[in-house]
Order: sequence, then C-alpha cells, then structure tokens
Amino acid sequence: PNGAGKTTLFNLLTGFDTPDTGNWRFDGRSMEKIVAHKTAAMGMIRTFQLTKSLTKMSVIENMKLGATHQVGEKWWNGLLPFRWRKQEQIIEQRADELLKRFKLDHMRGEYAGTLSGGQRKLLEMARALMTNPRLVMLDEPTTAMALSEAGEVMDFIHDLKKAGKSVIFISHNPWDAHMVADRFIVLERGRVVYDAPKGDMSADEFIALLHKFAKKDQS
Repeated sequence: PNGAGKTTLFNLLTGFDTPDTGNWRFDGRSMEKIVAHKTAAMGMIRTFQLTKSLTKMSVIENMKLGATHQVGEKWWNGLLPFRWRKQEQIIEQRADELLKRFKLDHMRGEYAGTLSGGQRKLLEMARALMTNPRLVMLDEPTTAMALSEAGEVMDFIHDLKKAGKSVIFISHNPWDAHMVADRFIVLERGRVVYDAPKGDMSADEFIALLHKFAKKDQS
C-alpha cells in the first residue's frame, strides 16, 4: 500500500537517505556510508517514481550524461579532444542503441522536457543502462504509461533477466509483479508481511493477498 516504505527502502539502499540502524551489502561489500553517485558507479542503479530527466538538455545529451568513467570529465582532458573523442563516439553509439531499444530514437535531438510522462520514464531507464549495471532498481516504472509503453517495460525487464542482470521492481500493480517477478516481497507500514518465491502462489491467490493487506491498511 501507499506509505508502506517501498521508495524509502530504495533510498536507503542507494545512499539517498541514511538509516538509523542496520547494515546491507552489495556483491559482498558493505554499502554503509557509500554516497549515491558511488553506488551507481559500483553497478547498483535505480530509477525514480518521479522522473529525473534534465528537461533543458536533449534526449541524446541525457543519455550520454549517464555513462560512467568518462575521460573528458577531468578538466585537463576536456581541453584535449584527442583524449576523449574516441570514447565519446563509443558512448554515443551505445546511447543510440538503447534509444532504439526503447523506441525513443525519433526523439533523439528533442529536449527531454518535450517528452510525455511515459517517455520520460523510458528515457530514465535507458539512461540508467548507460552505466552497464549489475543490479537495476525500478521504482514504479509503469506509472503514467500507456499500455503499449508498459508492455515495453515488461519486455525490457525480461531482457535484463536473460542478460544476467538482477532487477528489483517496485509496483502497485499485482499483474505487473506476477508477470516479471521470481520472488515477491510485500511491505506494509515498513514491515515485511510476505516473502516467497513465485511458485508458492498463483496470480489470483497473490492478488487476493494484496487486497487483504490493502483493506487492512484502509481500516
């Protein structure tokens, strides 16, 4: 339900908020006191429920900004184009491939602010993949999307899984969750109230369980 702590959990895991207690690890390394941008550089990236696209930059510029370890980010290298030009071409090629995958290539040169809400969500996911992450955390990625766009997201998550990526997916939509998840964790007021693999429950049983928690929350 709303207020269960789903986005707060993401904020804690990725260094945007600081927990009072507890500890967590990613790939065997403690993530305590690791700030958000270093978390992303380590291969653990997330999207936001409210999109964070840079509206006054073009779509392709947003994409290129997401790439990590760019030689030209050092100011002295920035003065020497021969030091970064080849890498820039590789980054742009990667960006164009992802834009095509998300069917945003026709918007390549447009300002990100001109995109629809659903398109901004797709742009944010595509930009996140510029880091070549190992763990992808998606916070309600299908919210405000048309059915066709939501279908693209579901296909995208399946592709990530096939590529060996781990995905944590927050959703209010039980059908979306049952379509892509291997394991379900249900939160209610900051507590885990259900945690089991997909095979333990049919789609109808899972949805009935969520309705039970929703009614309990409203009461």
